[in-house]
Amino acid sequence: MQTHFSLAQLADPAIAESNKILRACVHCGFCTATCPTYVLLGDELDSPRGRIYLIKEMLEKDRPATSDVVKHVDRCLSCLACMTTCPSGVHYMHLVDHARAHIETTYKRPFRDRLVRWLLATVLPYPGRLRVALATAWLAKPFAPLLTMAGLRPLAAMLSLAPKATPVPHERRTVYPAEGERKGRVAMLSGCANQVLGAHINDATIRLLNRKGIEVVTPADEGCCGALVHHMGREHQAHAQAKANIDVWTAEMNGEGLDAIVINVSGCGTMVKDYGFMLRNEPAYAAKAAQVSALAKDISEYLASLPQDEPLPSSGLTVAYHAACSLQHGQRITRQPKELLARYGFIVKDIAEGHLCCGSAGTYNILQSEIAQSLRDRKIANIAQVNPDVIAAGNIGCMTQIASGTSIPVVHPVELIDWATGGPRPAGLTGRAHTMPSADPATATSFALV
Repeated sequence: MQTHFSLAQLADPAIAESNKILRACVHCGFCTATCPTYVLLGDELDSPRGRIYLIKEMLEKDRPATSDVVKHVDRCLSCLACMTTCPSGVHYMHLVDHARAHIETTYKRPFRDRLVRWLLATVLPYPGRLRVALATAWLAKPFAPLLTMAGLRPLAAMLSLAPKATPVPHERRTVYPAEGERKGRVAMLSGCANQVLGAHINDATIRLLNRKGIEVVTPADEGCCGALVHHMGREHQAHAQAKANIDVWTAEMNGEGLDAIVINVSGCGTMVKDYGFMLRNEPAYAAKAAQVSALAKDISEYLASLPQDEPLPSSGLTVAYHAACSLQHGQRITRQPKELLARYGFIVKDIAEGHLCCGSAGTYNILQSEIAQSLRDRKIANIAQVNPDVIAAGNIGCMTQIASGTSIPVVHPVELIDWATGGPRPAGLTGRAHTMPSADPATATSFALV
């Protein structure tokens, strides 16, 4: 794609990077076939190619974002399926991130939009605030239709996604020693929403790694990775959250050392792996950020790098594997979760249109709830075709989104692997009895499904 940025514009590192990305695009349109919003809406401006044209014109002319540009950029899920499809290697993620930051600084949204976005940025990244909000949301659920009628559909969507019960927080340690001889040491990102909605996932991760001889540290000062606000264009807040984590993890690296920073939320993993790029122009953090990004590993990626146990016999349990967009497109991790599940005795089924997003996408299922619900229903219909006993997904957002539309249990792959290797049955699996095989038949555990 030909661009016409001035030399003065190209002196801005963000513009220079976007110029490079734009010039890589050859207008082929392959991205349209795998873009969820284009598949649903059929509008060229709701495809990556269409958004690229809009972003190019906005940045090239150095003008404030218009309502039309905002509408179509806001509809982008950042699922990154276009990057997997693109034959030219267009790094759409960094381009749309730049566009969102530009929108945030040049466009004044309607008051209701500003209010909802402020609320999300002020509550979601902070576990304590999120717990209070979820308790309030459960009480307010009956008022969701009124909020929709009042034009506050995002708030209604927040209420509909709130779980029936928020897990009670339990005291966490900062160090979880390995069982037996220590064979490695990792930091685990506890996360923000995951710490509240998926504490059981963190517990399963720690138990599994400890059994494999890995010491796990969860530094007390660690916080949100920054992804939630980053995708809303709040660049300053995202960078501050990233720097705080970098400081914490760097201290661990310089202390007893770390073999990896293990992340069991794929959206967070994609973000942390991008810290090096995000902070590349900040001398005080560029090198440290790059080092952190290099150490970041999805839990499936890290487990696959460890010495493998002998395969277990089949449990007869059929698992529909949902490949989170941030894992399959953002991190290009596709085979490890399925191979691990199969090794530990589960029958793993791919689902049709597995490349398409479920509609979660961070805060998307709140801010763009109608599109998100259509994508969720399409995903669940495809899942139903394989008639699974359970759905496995490596991202808490996907798990929450899919669970809001189906009675099939939704768990994290690490919960199933933990269970297969001696851990407790994943929460929510109740009903028809099965037996979970074990390397030692004497320790086989029974489980039940809805």
